[in-house]
Amino acid sequence: MTAEALPRVLRGMAAAILDTDGVITDSARIHAAAWKTAFDACLRDHRPPDPAQRRPFDVRDDYLRYVDGKSRLDGAADFLAARGLHLPPGDPADEPGTGTVRAVAALKERLFTELLREQGVDAYPGTVRLLDVLHAARFPLAAASASRHARELLEHAGVLDLLDALVDGGEAARLHLPGKPDPALFLEASRRLGVPPGAAAVVEDALAGVEAGRRGGFGLVVGVDRARTPQTRAGLLKQGADLVVQDLGDLLTEESPEN
Repeated sequence: MTAEALPRVLRGMAAAILDTDGVITDSARIHAAAWKTAFDACLRDHRPPDPAQRRPFDVRDDYLRYVDGKSRLDGAADFLAARGLHLPPGDPADEPGTGTVRAVAALKERLFTELLREQGVDAYPGTVRLLDVLHAARFPLAAASASRHARELLEHAGVLDLLDALVDGGEAARLHLPGKPDPALFLEASRRLGVPPGAAAVVEDALAGVEAGRRGGFGLVVGVDRARTPQTRAGLLKQGADLVVQDLGDLLTEESPEN
């Protein structure tokens, strides 16, 4: 591998670690839709005392702020708390529903699985182009995701073979790794690649993921702004992204992406 074979912004790095949902695959839209159905049902069943907190879940703003990049339980608890709802945590045997945090998370999981089966997911073309270039250059690549569906999504999208390592939600549970914004998922991925964090790039679309990359001491944190709004771009930069792009194919251009 020669530095000249790499996109310019990655030439000082020895590896890259990418989030899955919203970075490699377009599955973030399905996650957001499943969360909306589950949370809106919970808001109907447990009306917050403050009328302003009764508004439906917003698939862009609420998704990015409270659940994107986090484990299901953390995302459910954070959103419900933001709406003044403090449900019992529940236990792993809870059926899908709205009575406990685990029940809401289980409802979201069931809905996501149904939508995934109905709609399927694809990899973003710009991401595939970048992965193809990096894989051909033998640049170490990993995916790190809080989702237990990450392997399935990557296989369905046809990009799993381009990756050298994967740390998904199942591995996080097995190793007792805390979720983002804790950097544990990314640190485990860099360990598996055999590259120190300071020599690895993290690529994330979630605020929690960008914060995790910064807290983990990674050498480069790239934010991906799929919403393509000034607000989301500013949020990613504020959270610690070194640069923000709208599509990972932008990293293949000769000009450096705009900060």
